Amino acid sequence: MLFDSTSLQGLTLDNRVGLAPMTRVSATADGCATDEMAQYYAKFADGGFAFLVTEGVYTDSAYSKGYLNQPGLVTDDQVDAWEQVVDAVHDAGSPIFAQLMHCGAQNQGMPPSEPQETIAPSPVQPEAEKSEAYGGSGSYPVPEQATHDDLETAREGFVSAATNAAEAGFDGVEIHGANGYFLNEFLSSTMNQRDDEYGGDPEARVRYPAEVVSAIAEAVPEDFVVGIRVSQTMVTDTDHQWDEGEDAAAVFFEELSAAGAEFIHTTEPDATVASFGEDGLTLAKAAVEYVTDDTVVIANGGLGTPAAARSALEDGADLLTLATGALANPDWPQRVADGDELTEFDYREFLRPEATISEHELTLED
Repeated sequence: MLFDSTSLQGLTLDNRVGLAPMTRVSATADGCATDEMAQYYAKFADGGFAFLVTEGVYTDSAYSKGYLNQPGLVTDDQVDAWEQVVDAVHDAGSPIFAQLMHCGAQNQGMPPSEPQETIAPSPVQPEAEKSEAYGGSGSYPVPEQATHDDLETAREGFVSAATNAAEAGFDGVEIHGANGYFLNEFLSSTMNQRDDEYGGDPEARVRYPAEVVSAIAEAVPEDFVVGIRVSQTMVTDTDHQWDEGEDAAAVFFEELSAAGAEFIHTTEPDATVASFGEDGLTLAKAAVEYVTDDTVVIANGGLGTPAAARSALEDGADLLTLATGALANPDWPQRVADGDELTEFDYREFLRPEATISEHELTLED
């Protein structure tokens, strides 16, 4: 099944293995993609990955940027800079999606020369330390509760970034609704304590993320793919779960799918482990159960071995993505297809002390 050709909303895929989004803090100071980034992403397409999702790209100049040297899709220069990345990946034969990200409360912190306030659904401080790999240090601040004007600004930013992605030549976008960032915070009754139309039961908590999906789907070209990434766990809380369990998942996946998400990309630390009790469904399997018929489900999390990857597909996922497994094996699909040995991921080689793209990551080894 791994190497069956398939399609994703009109895009032909040579296999079912894609590159997961990974933060790499390697853009210029003003948020422009670089030639090194073009080489980095094209390498995975050369290695046989059927589709690629970029690192998180910030979407507005108000509150969305999460860390230094993060790429954006806000200015004309940023749009122009992404074209070299898209062209390099297309020349290597794969489609590429831009992941649109608003950091929410999980802002790694800007220096005094580049101040930025932090907003979230509610003024709830993330209970974790910032990541040195992404340039952060110390505790997260208590965010300001997003006003309705803030929500409109963020929604407009997502839409503008999506149309900019289409202009840059991307094949689609993945809206970042996972890992504790802004849209994911709305899904959590811990981070979202609002008493307006966007807080309360699962139907209310998913309302704003669904509005963002719908607004993007209405604004982009018809053949431009729109998806969303969803998780229970957060960067700042790897044990986080939705209070309502599978009942919440049913609402979230159905509403996001109905809003116009053409794929749901689920991610958990281990995609093969049940998310709702020891005998419950995995998050990917819950998505398969509750999305509308035309919505594609992509599984992510701990799928770097062929056995784990196959199990995700056998459980009903249409596609899967690899992160650290791809970093260690940028030609993972080719290696597995040929029966070659896989290289074990070494965190120090790629993400220490910072997650910057290293020179050895720019080309495939002979």
